[in-house]
Amino acid sequence: MTSLALYNLKGGVGKTAATVNLAYLAAADGMKTLVWDLDPQGAASFYFHTETAVKNATRKIFTEELDIQEAAHGSEFENLWVIPADLSARHADIILDEAKQSKKRLRNLLAGLKSYDVIFLDCPPGISLLHENIFHAADWVLMPNIPTTLSIRSYDTILEYFKDNDLHTEKIKCFFSMVDHRKNLHHETVQQFYKNNVFFKNYIPYLSDVEKMGVHQQPLFEYANSSYAAQCYRDLWTEIKRTCL
Repeated sequence: MTSLALYNLKGGVGKTAATVNLAYLAAADGMKTLVWDLDPQGAASFYFHTETAVKNATRKIFTEELDIQEAAHGSEFENLWVIPADLSARHADIILDEAKQSKKRLRNLLAGLKSYDVIFLDCPPGISLLHENIFHAADWVLMPNIPTTLSIRSYDTILEYFKDNDLHTEKIKCFFSMVDHRKNLHHETVQQFYKNNVFFKNYIPYLSDVEKMGVHQQPLFEYANSSYAAQCYRDLWTEIKRTCL
């Protein structure tokens, strides 16, 4: 089992879109795939048409009142399951702070999901005890970044956080998201970081086909399978598989 956390300090960088589309591709490859939606906004759960039937399910998972395997719901797609988010996820830091071995709680929970080939964690933005759990638990932390100064600065901040807290910086893997080559800054930033071998070579463009995921309430491939954006996600997934799986 390999766990991939889609994370960024900032919001609005295409994290959930990447989670949904990469998980879809993993399932299409025949991998038994689980998406754990840890963001109280529940966008990944929305795209996969899943919701929990248990009140405060996220809290109960972390306190082990609810078996994590029972919290996984089948989706309409073969090989793909979802642990939906609910509003109790907004209290994750408090719940973890009150728990024994609070920094390792998420890692211990993931250990009970070894029947899956790959687990995607859709993480809320920010940095807190929940995120520290994520950093300890995930095999890889995949960071989508818009090629702008502030977005790249968030990568530098997290890199320093990993170093200061004795976390393995090697598990951080970045890719550019919402790239608009009509903007000189985007183009120049992408070229700069490719030169330094910091980011995956494949990126996700800023295109309306991706934005329409919310309208269709589906992964991109269900309504624009032959689009350029869909091909970009396929190319990125191929690179992630080669590096992380």
